[in-house]
Amino acid sequence: MSDNKSAKATTATVNIKLVRSINGTRESHRATVRGLGLRKLNSESTLEDTPAVRGMINKVSYLVKVL
Repeated sequence: MSDNKSAKATTATVNIKLVRSINGTRESHRATVRGLGLRKLNSESTLEDTPAVRGMINKVSYLVKVL
């Protein structure tokens, strides 16, 4: 048996919460919020901390809160 340390490597995660409604926002911002896995107000999502996710959070930073 070989030890596969890469499989046990912990990946950083980021928790986000939708704190403002998407009503009246741009369609691309609504799509970004949906892409982050958020649906209703106060819904939370845990995602892998990647540059793509960070960019999405930055785009809709006025709608979400990073926990």
